[in-house]
Amino acid sequence: MELPFAESWKIKMVEPIRKSTREEREQWLRDAHYNVFQLRAEHVYIDLLTDSGTGAMSDRQWAAMMTGDESYAGARSFFQLKDTVTRITGFDYVIPTHQGRAAENVLFSALVKAGDIVPGNSHFDTTKGHIESRKATALDCTVDEAKDTQLEVPFKGNVDPVKLEEALKLAADKIPFIIVTITNNTAGGQPVSMENLRRVRAIADRYGKRVIFDSARFAENAYFIKTREEGYADKTIKEICLEMFSMADAMTMSAKKDGIVNMGGFIATRHEDWFEAAKCFCIPFEGYLTYGGMNGRDMAALAVGLDENTEFDNLQTRIHQVEYLAKRLDEFGIPYQRPAGGHAIFVDASKVLSKVPKEEFPAQTLTVELYREAGIRGCEIGYILADRDPVTRENRFGGLDLLRLAIPRRVYTDNHMDVIAVALKNVYDRRETITRGVKIVWEAELMRHFTVQLEPLG
Repeated sequence: MELPFAESWKIKMVEPIRKSTREEREQWLRDAHYNVFQLRAEHVYIDLLTDSGTGAMSDRQWAAMMTGDESYAGARSFFQLKDTVTRITGFDYVIPTHQGRAAENVLFSALVKAGDIVPGNSHFDTTKGHIESRKATALDCTVDEAKDTQLEVPFKGNVDPVKLEEALKLAADKIPFIIVTITNNTAGGQPVSMENLRRVRAIADRYGKRVIFDSARFAENAYFIKTREEGYADKTIKEICLEMFSMADAMTMSAKKDGIVNMGGFIATRHEDWFEAAKCFCIPFEGYLTYGGMNGRDMAALAVGLDENTEFDNLQTRIHQVEYLAKRLDEFGIPYQRPAGGHAIFVDASKVLSKVPKEEFPAQTLTVELYREAGIRGCEIGYILADRDPVTRENRFGGLDLLRLAIPRRVYTDNHMDVIAVALKNVYDRRETITRGVKIVWEAELMRHFTVQLEPLG
């Protein structure tokens, strides 16, 4: 008999969590203006708001923190991190930042100007925000298959080569670079194939353009290439990572995801001119070049985390748990972006709450309902997150409207996944009674989903 699957780690520390009553949750929702970002963490039973900075570090990472070098300049911990990044990515120039959006801010300050067009595959919220705040345009060139959540396609995160080339034909002089997000979070945590990366590289080379990878979940992307793409089954994750990054000129990294640290990020590139340009913004925005917003101890922990999380067993354990939750939702007929991605399940709210008009934000309504049901905090990746069009100021309803259930790394057990699945089933079973959503009563001009205030309708 084949042995059942088990985690590739064992638990040596636990943190208590508490349940709450429905009445308590109703009050907490009112206090938070129906925006789950505004909830207090102790009011959450199972927290799936994000997988960013919420993972559990390993014993090796905690040990590395004790040896962190806190020197302002030339810290040993920086060179440990730089050497690890170079070994995994092949990039020689590394600038640490305090997180991924800081990396974007530093690099885009050097590269993006008003009137530019930045094509890519479903730019995530901070990426789009950093582009649009500079009066430039984030042009989505994701494959159309990503729009059909029930379609089983192994690499739904791919860039559409035809859309990309059309953009370059029309406006190459306005395009400073191409950005590829691996994995594609906004499209449902969907991976990008090596073949697609090669095609993007070839198009970029024809037009003399450089390519940046938004690399927050690059290791998970490599796992899917290994398990889904022909010719990679016998390659190691680290070998696949090197091949992936050979298609890029630079990367931004939110290390809070695949680096499995609580805070940190970096820019890495193979081009000295981009490195020199970014340096000018790192020092005033982040800090000196060998810490850039990170403590020495955090850089030491990140070096270990990157090394650990580019090993197959660690990634298999992590992604298996996401797949387990997907199978439970399949049992209940709950629609999500298929196939399951690497870091989260993205429930198709427009199919679950089909009676809620898009103008009343079905995914945000479903997010509220899941918290109301069981104290489980998810995150809307949909019409509120999409922000308004910067020119017309109209809501953007053209994309997917999803409830993201982001699974922290090495934190919850499959029993927690069972609770999540049943709680969502309970909401799904009463979906016909949910006919009204929420309205916005206050919003920020940019990246409104973090602080938006809402009221229920009906």
